[in-house]
Amino acid sequence: MRAAPEWLAPSSLEEALALLAERGDEALPLAGGTFLAALLNQRLIEPACLLSLARIAALGGIEGGEELRLGAMARHRDVELSPLVREGWPAVARAFGVVASPRVRNQATVGGVLADADYASDPPAMLCALGARAVARSAAGVREIPVEELITGYYETSLRPDELIVEVRVPRADRAVYRKFRTRSHEDRPCVAVAAARRGAETRVVVGAVAGRPQHFPELCRDGDAAEIGRRYADAIEPIADVRGSAAYRKRVIAVEVRRALEELAT
Repeated sequence: MRAAPEWLAPSSLEEALALLAERGDEALPLAGGTFLAALLNQRLIEPACLLSLARIAALGGIEGGEELRLGAMARHRDVELSPLVREGWPAVARAFGVVASPRVRNQATVGGVLADADYASDPPAMLCALGARAVARSAAGVREIPVEELITGYYETSLRPDELIVEVRVPRADRAVYRKFRTRSHEDRPCVAVAAARRGAETRVVVGAVAGRPQHFPELCRDGDAAEIGRRYADAIEPIADVRGSAAYRKRVIAVEVRRALEELAT
């Protein structure tokens, strides 16, 4: 049996980045731990050390202005209940508020849900539709990564081994909606998720939970009514099949939910 992983608990971001640069791939950052705990318990991953971010106060917080700024260690429940988010970015509050249960939302973090790149998580599709960017830091510097470029596949991201997500920046939209379709009453994960946002003359539609990364086709939204755009999305996406639905079933749901999202967006 492999020894338990070494526990690292830096108290500052600078210390965390230095440890990450020193340990490289053997150090696994740990935020809320809701997803990684399941992987560890099932022995799907066996990291040499865990780099806890829980003591880094600078990674918390929610701020508003021209953009919403979510600290990487802000909890889902913080986002869901924040008056600032509810007033200026209500679709973001909804997307975080329909994740699992309050118990999970009190633990899961903004940065963690993006770094995990779990295809059936709710927030990534909404953040992608709003054109959000993840701010990633390493000992070498800072860069901003659009969420649509951050998640590259099933549980895979474009983060470098020495980078941490420290903040997520979300632009304002004229209107945005998030729809979550479940096929089983006891299941909190979506079969199909649709996020739509309108800013000026631009409409963005992103479909989540159907492939390794959120599905976004800007060219399909440029003309046509809601039903036609829904059919285009269903034709363009090659969805997965899992316990929540077959690929053929998901295609039908995509067409309906995209239409409904666009109709809601227009009201």
